[in-house]
Amino acid sequence: MASNNFIDYVKLICRSGKGGAGSHHFFRAKGLPNGGPDGGDGGRGGHIILEGNSQHWTLLHLQYQRHVFAKDGDGGGENLRSGAQGDDIVLQVPLGTVARDPDGTQILEITEHGQRLVLVPGGRGGWGNDHFKNSINQAPTYAQPGEPSIEAIIILELKLLADVGLVGFPNAGKSTLLSVVSAAKPKIADYAFTTLVPNLGVVAYRDYKSFVMADIPGIIEGAAEGKGLGTRFLRHIERNSILLFMISCDSPDIAAEYQILLGELEQFNPELLDKKRLLAITKSDMIDEELEAEIRQTLPADVPSMFISSLANKNIVQLKDMIWKALHE
Repeated sequence: MASNNFIDYVKLICRSGKGGAGSHHFFRAKGLPNGGPDGGDGGRGGHIILEGNSQHWTLLHLQYQRHVFAKDGDGGGENLRSGAQGDDIVLQVPLGTVARDPDGTQILEITEHGQRLVLVPGGRGGWGNDHFKNSINQAPTYAQPGEPSIEAIIILELKLLADVGLVGFPNAGKSTLLSVVSAAKPKIADYAFTTLVPNLGVVAYRDYKSFVMADIPGIIEGAAEGKGLGTRFLRHIERNSILLFMISCDSPDIAAEYQILLGELEQFNPELLDKKRLLAITKSDMIDEELEAEIRQTLPADVPSMFISSLANKNIVQLKDMIWKALHE
């Protein structure tokens, strides 16, 4: 995923197609000047549909397609001919896309490749006058109009679907780990907020197995209140199966830093605390075994932990084992 092209929020103005009107035609032929009603039905207006596509990782391709208008259905014709349906518009979206009303009400979500859901339905076509004939009224002149189109403002939000989400303060080593265990090439530098957009990587595991890891831009204290990069990327954590907390070994208080991270997640969405959590103490090539043992005594006892170094490749294989075990428990 090219980080410069990552778009996870798009507002669309949508209008479905209106249904075609039914026909109120009467059959006429030589010798049958008073033939019966033969008006056909109008065609359905075009739907606006979302379809999941696993080859898309961003909503970038929809960024400039702000107006999405489907075609109207055609009116019915004589001889019971139905009008043509309006062409549907199918928007390809990445897995994890959520559609909402402007007031925040969720309409639908796309989670599987090939999944198709109607976002804005087209109007139904009207019945022709043939439907309204009966023993009392054998020559109805009435035919239904088509249903009107629907206009709506739709918000599309992407919540990344990943097996493991990396959570930590800036410069905790999240991007470095992702670059070591996958083919992803996130930006890495020695300053805060190097990562400005999420990055995804596929991590190869034993026996040709794999899992997806997401590097979420760094959280700081107060992120849930809008500080730093704010809450924009916190929503991506909601769709990760496991949260891997990453804290540098040179932190003055690892336990306190872990609690701050938990607190920010809880403020954003308390349900995030129900997710399975793992803890990686990073850059541990800088400390000796004695200091590592001292730090280990301060770590939360209820969270599996691992001392790692991405640069020195320390315990990286063991970390993947711990992740895989957590994913399949």
